[in-house]
Amino acid sequence: MSEKVTIIGGGLAGCESAFFLAERGFQVELYEMRPERMTPAHETKYLGELVCSNSLKSTAEDTSSGLLKSEMKLLGSIILKVAEKTSVPAGNALAVERELFAAELDSVIRNHPNITVINREITEIPSDRPCIIATGPLTSDVFADTIRSQFGGNLYFFDAIAPVIAKDSIDMDRAFFKSRWEKGDNDYLNIGMNQEQYEHFYNELMAAEKVAFEDFEKLNVYEGCMPIEEMAARGIKTLTFGPFRPVGLRHPVTFEKYAAVLQLRMENKEGTAYNLVGCQTKMKIHEQKRVFGLIPGLENAEFLRYGSIHRNTYIHAPKVLNRLFQVIGDEKLYFAGQITGVEGYMESAASGLLAAYSLAHPEFEGFSELTALGALSRHVSGEIAENKKEYVPSNFHFGMLPQFEKRIRDKKEKKAAYAKRALEALRADLKLI
Repeated sequence: MSEKVTIIGGGLAGCESAFFLAERGFQVELYEMRPERMTPAHETKYLGELVCSNSLKSTAEDTSSGLLKSEMKLLGSIILKVAEKTSVPAGNALAVERELFAAELDSVIRNHPNITVINREITEIPSDRPCIIATGPLTSDVFADTIRSQFGGNLYFFDAIAPVIAKDSIDMDRAFFKSRWEKGDNDYLNIGMNQEQYEHFYNELMAAEKVAFEDFEKLNVYEGCMPIEEMAARGIKTLTFGPFRPVGLRHPVTFEKYAAVLQLRMENKEGTAYNLVGCQTKMKIHEQKRVFGLIPGLENAEFLRYGSIHRNTYIHAPKVLNRLFQVIGDEKLYFAGQITGVEGYMESAASGLLAAYSLAHPEFEGFSELTALGALSRHVSGEIAENKKEYVPSNFHFGMLPQFEKRIRDKKEKKAAYAKRALEALRADLKLI
C-alpha cells in the first residue's frame, strides 16, 4: 500500500510538493481553504494563484533566478512547466498570464490520480502521517496560532502589490515599446517623464494619503517588494536608480532622453492588461488613480486592479527546521514555501521541491552547498549562525554560495562560473552524470 501524505496549502510550494510526491506513487491529500475561506490578497478559487506579480524573473543561467530555475528543472518542477506553457512576452524574464497559469496548474493537480484536493481550512497539525505545511505568508489566523503555540512566536513582514491597468486606456502616443534596460526583446511598454513631470509626480506621491502603518510595522517591510512610497522616502533620486531608472530608454523615434521612465509589463497573452512595474503601493485607492494619473499617458488609466499591502507570516526557521525543511525532532513534519522565510515565487516552489524530495528519500542529507537549492536549505536551517539571531526573508542570490579560491574579476564571467559549478554539483547529487 502506498504511503499517504498530507499537504496543507495549495500555493506554489504545496502544489510543487504534491505533484512531486504523487508522481512517485505517494497518495497525497492536499488541503486548501480557498474558496471556502479567502485571504485578504487572493481573488480566485484556483490553486497556485500568483498574488504580487506575474513575473518569475530572469531565465538566464548567469543570474541567480535563472540558475534556480535550471536546478528546479532537473528535479522536474511542475511550476516551471505550467509557467512556460502560460507565458507572456517579457524579454529575458519568465512572466505568465496569472489566471491562465493558476487555472492550468489547478487542473494538473486536481486531475492527478494520486492527489485528492480538499477545500477546507485546517486548524490542527496532523500527527498520524507525514505532513508538509505550506500555508504560505497568508496563513489563516487560527492555524497561525496553532503553529505559534507549538513552535514559539512567529514573525511577519508586509508585502505590497502593484496596480494593473487596461492597455486601451493608455495614451499610446506618449508610450513606446522597448526592452527592460536594453536586455531582451522590446516587450516592455515605457512612459518617460522629464524632470519637471517627475518632480511633480514625486511630490504628490509623498503627499498622498496612505494606509497607516504602526511604528513597529515599519521595521518589517520586505526590501524586495517595498511599497513605492517607502522607497521614495529615501530621497527624490531613489526611484530613478530603481524601478524608474531611465538608462537606455530613450524614445526610439524622437531620441528624447528622460529623467525617469515608468515601465509596464504585459499581464495577459492578449496584451490588454499591463502591470505598473515596481509600483507596489500602500496609497489609498482614490490616491492611486490621482497620483499615477500624473504620469504622462496615464491621465485616463482604467485600473483593473489597484495596488494593496498585506501581512506575510513566516516562522523563525533556523530554530525550527533542519536543511531538509524538516522540523527538528519530528521526522514526519516539514515546512515549505514563504512561511519558512524564503522569498520569491521560485524560491517558494523550490522549497516545496526540497521538502518533497526529502520526504521521498529518507536517506537524503541535502544538496551540495555549491547549488542554489543547497544555499536555500542552509538559509532556512541553523547552519548560518547569524540567522539564529536575526532571521529575515531572502531570495536566493549568488552571495549565498561559497566563493572561488581564485578571484574572478569579470562579474558576468563570475556568475557564469557559479552557475556551471552549481549545475555540475547538482547533477552529481542526482547521479545524472
